[in-house]
Amino acid sequence: MSWESTVPYYQILNREVGRRLGGLHSARVLMLSVDFHEIEILQHQGRWERLGEMLSEEAVTLETAGADFLVLCTNTMHLVAPAIEESTSIPLLHIADATAERVRGLGLDRIGLLGTRFTMEETFYRGRLEGHGISVLIPEAGDRDLVHRVIYEELVLGEVRAESRKEYQRITEGLVASGAQGVILGCTEIGMLTKPDHASVPLFDTAAIHAETAAALALVPGSAQEESRG
Repeated sequence: MSWESTVPYYQILNREVGRRLGGLHSARVLMLSVDFHEIEILQHQGRWERLGEMLSEEAVTLETAGADFLVLCTNTMHLVAPAIEESTSIPLLHIADATAERVRGLGLDRIGLLGTRFTMEETFYRGRLEGHGISVLIPEAGDRDLVHRVIYEELVLGEVRAESRKEYQRITEGLVASGAQGVILGCTEIGMLTKPDHASVPLFDTAAIHAETAAALALVPGSAQEESRG
């Protein structure tokens, strides 16, 4: 939900559409950006019903403006995905489904998960992955606190610190030692900090996966993007 992760989403959408269509093609995007300060306060107050109402209103705005489908550019806020789906008639491309498809595509079924405390501890995300036949491992409580703190106190502010990268690497390798065949970067800002060469197993950057999947969906024959070719 922070603008820091909106930037790579927008870049990937446009680059992927350009790569697939060639020439000067770019993505047709309706983007509605929220004030993350308001979102963060409500998250930590546990006011998820209110957050669902807020994001549902924004989703309706995009649907009314002509969007073919919705992309909620965050992992944590998929906790309120059901509320959004109930309020709209266009599909929501769920970030956990897109990620699970990529994980299963590599033949993996035991995965570590990093993200906000909400994403790691609540069932809305882990349960979605488990529904795809993926066993999910999360760090121990102290490390979950560290991962969560770095996201909210550093990454959403655009701060990328070497010491935090080392801690994330340590936590990642701890998950590997516990049997993880790969690790999901289950917060759209973590890709700013942790790169593929920072782990001994595949890392799944959910922001990149989600954006790439959205670009592919937008180019399905019959979509507004596909019809605009030429």
